[in-house]
This record gives sequence, C-alpha cells and structure tokens, in this order.
Amino acid sequence: MVRAIMHGCNGAMGQVISQIAAEDGEISIVAGIDLNDTKQNPYPVFASLDACDVEADVVIDFSIAKAADGLLDWCSAHKMPVVVCTTGFSEAQIQKVKDVSGTTAVLRSANMSLGVNVLLKLLKEAARVLAAADFDIEILEKHHNQKVDAPSGTALALADSVNEAMDHAYHYKYDRTATREKRDKKEIGIQAVRGGTIVGEHDVIFAGRDEVVTFSHTAYSKAIFAKGAVQAAKFLAGKGPGLYTMADVIG
Repeated sequence: MVRAIMHGCNGAMGQVISQIAAEDGEISIVAGIDLNDTKQNPYPVFASLDACDVEADVVIDFSIAKAADGLLDWCSAHKMPVVVCTTGFSEAQIQKVKDVSGTTAVLRSANMSLGVNVLLKLLKEAARVLAAADFDIEILEKHHNQKVDAPSGTALALADSVNEAMDHAYHYKYDRTATREKRDKKEIGIQAVRGGTIVGEHDVIFAGRDEVVTFSHTAYSKAIFAKGAVQAAKFLAGKGPGLYTMADVIG
C-alpha cells in the first residue's frame, strides 16, 4: 500500500483526490497539509509539512504556486518523491523543480489526465505522417468563463507534442486579426474559447487536401485530473531521483 501525503488537502482538488484515493485499494492518504482546518478528513491534517510526523512514501501537491518553494525544499531535504500538480509556476520555480529532481523523484505534467497524455503520444505519431504530407495544423480549446490564461497549458502541450515530432519546425499563431495574410505552412494555429462551465475541450485538427483528421479530448469533470494524480503517485513511490512526467506513467 502506497502511503501519500496530500499537500493542499482541503482545496477542491485535494478533496477529490482524497475521495478517489479512498476508493483505490493500492494507495492511502495518511496525512494532509493545509492552512484551512475547517474541513473534516479521515486523516490528520497539519498546517505545514514541517509539523507533519506521519511516515509516507510520496507527496501529492495540488495547492497554490506560492507554496511550491517550501514544498520542494522539504521534499528535497527528506528525499521524498513528489507529484506536482499545481500550475502557474514562475521560471525560477520551474528551474527549482528540475534542481530538486537531482535529489528526489519529481513528477510534473502540464495536464494530469491519462486521456490527454495518451493523446500527446498519439499526436506525435500522427504528425510524422500528416504534417509531413503538408496537412495544416490547428488547435481549438474551450474552457469555462473563469479561466484566466489563454491558450491553456494543455493546448500548448498538444502543440509542443506535434512540434517535437517535427524537430521544432513550426511556430505558433495565436491571433490572426493582427495581420491580413495567408496562412503560413509552418504555423500551428491555437484558438481559445471561454464560456459557461466548460471543464475543458481540446481539438487538434489536421486539415489536408480533401480530408480532415481531428483528435478530440473532452473533460466532463475535474475528477480526471485527480485520477491521474493518484496513478502518478502510485507510479512515483519508491522511484529514485529524476524528473518524470505522465508519459512515464502511461509507459
């Protein structure tokens, strides 16, 4: 049984992860970390990792970016594997993640969904055939009206996956209203839609002569990210130092 500490346990995602872990026979949340102590949990909750005296095999982090430095310092000092699900890191924090992976196992991914990460893998195979055959590539992403970043991190990860397969030969086009010109063959268009309560939809379109191939992923709830985080924690427990991604989890 993998023993996990839930960092940010009383946030929305922390609660969903706790529920999914409770239904999984291979992992158990043995402690939580959160300044908010208003929720009841079936495990002890501490205000900080330094105050936590419960033995564990891995930390799952789904909190806020400003808490990342303390989390990474603690995991490095204790050589504790950590699954970093929090987003919005600064360049300095991203570098710190890389530095800490030299002393302990760190898994960080732009999207924790198992489905999205399978899609990333499939896109590389598709790009080598379709992009090489001069298919145009467009990405359309849709999210709820409270999301502040555009395009989404997932949309950029999808574009990066295609670009990596093509030796980074493409540039990204976010706004076509600024210039009136024909589409460049080496661009990947990325468009964002914001409205309602859309959890997340991503379409990657390969448009060729007289045929179109579309890869789609739809998230119906945030539980898909929580399930991915639990799978990642089970994978990471016991691993040696290194920087891992969800691509390693899905093999």
